[in-house]
Amino acid sequence: MSQAIAAYLHYLSIFTLFALLSIEHVLLKPEPTVAQARSLMRVDLLFGIVAGLVVLTGLARLLWFAKGPDYYLHNGFFHAKVAVFVLIGLLSVVPTVRFLGWRPAVKAGVAPTVSAASVRHMTMIIRLELALLIVVPLLATLMARGFGTF
Repeated sequence: MSQAIAAYLHYLSIFTLFALLSIEHVLLKPEPTVAQARSLMRVDLLFGIVAGLVVLTGLARLLWFAKGPDYYLHNGFFHAKVAVFVLIGLLSVVPTVRFLGWRPAVKAGVAPTVSAASVRHMTMIIRLELALLIVVPLLATLMARGFGTF
């Protein structure tokens, strides 16, 4: 039963990650209001927390459940899946740093000043993250079916 719960939490956290990124994509607009900026900052914080949950539940599955570390560590699709997830994490640093830069203005009740170019750049990064996140289940499916074993 605990294996099923760990798998469920892992999948649920990945779906939540996709939902949070989608929300960021919708909320990100040029000249955000204080409320919009605050919402974006909260969603981004939740994204980071949920990404951590994905890692923790994934590690739990790797170490104690499913097929065990030997299976996963000798599978190219597992390594590709982890690499894609790390890339998503690295890409997410750009919007996060920008949102953190908004904190002083938002705390003062002032809407942050954001250029259209900056919004376009962050939007493209979020879209790339979403596209990469869609690849993760494909890699997981291939891995679970025994493809990529070395």
